[in-house]
Amino acid sequence: MSVSEYTLKGIFKELMRYKSALVGLAILVFLVALSLYALIFTPYAQAGEIWNDQNRWLAYPRNAAPEWYNFFSSKKLPPSILIGEGLPNHKSEEAEREGHRVITYLDSFTYNYDDFPSELVLLINTTYSGSPPTVKVYWVKPSGEELNLSVYRPRNISESIYISNNLILERDLEEYAIDKLGFTPNYTITIPVALFMEYKGEPTVMKGNYTVRIEVTLYNRSDTFSYRLLMHGKVYGIAGTDIYRRPLEIGLIWGAPIALSFGIVASVTITFANLILAAISGYYGGKIDSLIQRLTEIYMIIPFVPFIVTISILYGLDIWRLLLIVIILSILGTPVKTYRVWVMQLKTSPYVEAAIAYGASNLRIIALYILPRILPPVVPSLVLSIPSYVFLEAALAILGLSDPKVVSWGRIIEESFAGGAVYKGYYHWVLIPSAMLILTAISFALIGLALDRIVNPRLREM
Repeated sequence: MSVSEYTLKGIFKELMRYKSALVGLAILVFLVALSLYALIFTPYAQAGEIWNDQNRWLAYPRNAAPEWYNFFSSKKLPPSILIGEGLPNHKSEEAEREGHRVITYLDSFTYNYDDFPSELVLLINTTYSGSPPTVKVYWVKPSGEELNLSVYRPRNISESIYISNNLILERDLEEYAIDKLGFTPNYTITIPVALFMEYKGEPTVMKGNYTVRIEVTLYNRSDTFSYRLLMHGKVYGIAGTDIYRRPLEIGLIWGAPIALSFGIVASVTITFANLILAAISGYYGGKIDSLIQRLTEIYMIIPFVPFIVTISILYGLDIWRLLLIVIILSILGTPVKTYRVWVMQLKTSPYVEAAIAYGASNLRIIALYILPRILPPVVPSLVLSIPSYVFLEAALAILGLSDPKVVSWGRIIEESFAGGAVYKGYYHWVLIPSAMLILTAISFALIGLALDRIVNPRLREM
């Protein structure tokens, strides 16, 4: 590639010839699109606040695997199932008993999965004057047997009743199931298990059509009532959920702009700072060169990661102050010495001597004759260094040193370890954000290696 081709247009045109670069660019476009989507639809200042608000995620299942897990498993896990008013297979009848309105709701659904739901939640919206409505819930299994799920008296206009957390009901259903089995099984009979089980030695799901009957007594003509019954499943979305019920795909989307901005800003700023300092050191020489080289050597012996960890622990830095510290600790390093050698070689070249002869200033020579010549070989190393800063941010987050107000892939991994994801079998919680980090590294690695072949003639000949 000739010197005249060392332009943005020329490099990009040459880059399109490499299939590996096209793959890397495709991945990068995907990550950029993900970042733009996150920034447009959720302001940066609100993302962390929403992510940390556990009340926002109560409608989602806890520790659910991704839905695509069922394609690779012989055991078909259930998704969340929602029944109730305004949904298919819903019926209601109203009658009057003892001067009160009694509404009977019937909801039916088909259950053909190999595992039990995780939770049952009754979502109630009601208005009343005087006495609150009386809500009786009955469960009819495909075998025809009917189970009484207790009586509830909602006290609030909007209320979530966790049926699966009713300890008295759980004890009653366990006794009923043991009586039907004729022995005490060696597994725990929770409310979801009791409602969906076949009475066999092993916990087996009874597949078929289920019916939920709800009888509501309203004590005044003006009272209103509506409900939905949510059966939390064990698979959800494309990335699953965590122990706090948060859909991981949302965290992955919000983490994309953090990862890209941290890596790109750090890499570009540090590379250009190294380049400028190396140009000044190599061109001017003398005391300036000696000062910059001694400072560089001091920086090279500073333990980088322990130093950042210490600062983060002592001062609790946010993500952008942490980025600033990383830049400050990296502006003088090994690349300064490498670039300095290149500058010293160019300093004696004929076109630089000609520029000096016609009176060009030192600043002009550095800016227009030296830096443009050494910039093309620097670009590949700039691109290849971006993943290292992305991984640095993730590593600090895994160590518990991340900004608690920021949603990042590293923080998701740290929370997964804190929540026992590995030994409890919630592998998606660890593997998917880790895969995003690896995907980012692959993207920049493929682009950087292709750029290196373009600007390095020896690699192009291999």
